[in-house]
Amino acid sequence: MTHAHRLSIASMLALFAATAAAQAPVEVARVASKGVDRQVKLPGELQPYLAVPIYAKLPGFVKRVAVDRGSTVKQGQVLVTLEAPEMLAQIAEAQSRAQALTLQRAEAEAKLAGAQSTYDRLKAASATPGVVAENDVVVAQKTAEAAQALVRSYEDSIKAAQAQVQSVKDLEQYLTLKAPFDGIITERNIHPGALVGPGTGSTPLLRLHQVSRLRLVVAVPEALVGAMVKGARVPFAVPAYPGETFYGVLNLIAHDLDEKTRSMAAELDVKNPDLRLSAGMYPEVQWPVRRPQPSLLVPPTSIVTTTERTFVIRVNNGVAQWVNVGRGARVGDLIEVFGALKEGDTIVRRGTDEIREGAKVNVQPAKAS
Repeated sequence: MTHAHRLSIASMLALFAATAAAQAPVEVARVASKGVDRQVKLPGELQPYLAVPIYAKLPGFVKRVAVDRGSTVKQGQVLVTLEAPEMLAQIAEAQSRAQALTLQRAEAEAKLAGAQSTYDRLKAASATPGVVAENDVVVAQKTAEAAQALVRSYEDSIKAAQAQVQSVKDLEQYLTLKAPFDGIITERNIHPGALVGPGTGSTPLLRLHQVSRLRLVVAVPEALVGAMVKGARVPFAVPAYPGETFYGVLNLIAHDLDEKTRSMAAELDVKNPDLRLSAGMYPEVQWPVRRPQPSLLVPPTSIVTTTERTFVIRVNNGVAQWVNVGRGARVGDLIEVFGALKEGDTIVRRGTDEIREGAKVNVQPAKAS
């Protein structure tokens, strides 16, 4: 038997097998459509709702520390009191200068009154011809104007000195450090007598966190971004309380994907009035996935995967059609697929590539999916 004859016989046998497979009764199912709600476990991190390091604005010595690590504080409460002796000296010096200028202004006002009186008398006398020389009147006028200008200059100097006093007093209020919001002191790095000063790059004096309300930050994978629903109530658990479920509300969405992780940051608002939860915990979040459109569901056995494609076999008027699909999530006994299918399509329940494209299919009655 020649090689050509062997190939011909093999082709005939393959055709016969395909024909036999096509003619054998094939069990089919219907493509179902259903809204799919499921949960995916995602890691998250609890962060304080508000957090601030507290530094000294002015250099000074620590006089008193009113709080310690773990102290609960209210907004406006005094945390640290500093003292700066040189600032008191600056205030005294500025006040002394303002007082000296006030005395000098009083003297200048007295001279102004005398010069103005002399000018007024000479001017009145000059009304009678030959009594007063005209030059004497001009000299008296210029003397009065000069005295008036001196008084104005002292007034400006006094205002500047008073402004300097107020400026130093305004700075003095920064020697008392107060809580900017309600919270808990989580870090203390100072003691009375320590010399401190401004510098945001240095170690803070204190660190204040608001933990009665927390932010739960979750990195949501790109594939799940479209299913996020703002305002959704999301359950999560933490290792510190096994078997207990907590909840947060999806409040903030970044609307920007991280280029490295291909994920989007989302924040849950977590109420924590009893302070059981702490910033820094790593919860396991039961992230809800809710697609905006109903999903198409098929039996897992109907999906055929080869080296080239993944497909299901749709039966249309008794003829097999290969329809490429993508896999989604498993939903009970069915699996979510994406492709050129629609609800109610008839597909082969147990797909196989032995049922070729365009082959005739002997259909058994369809069973409900």
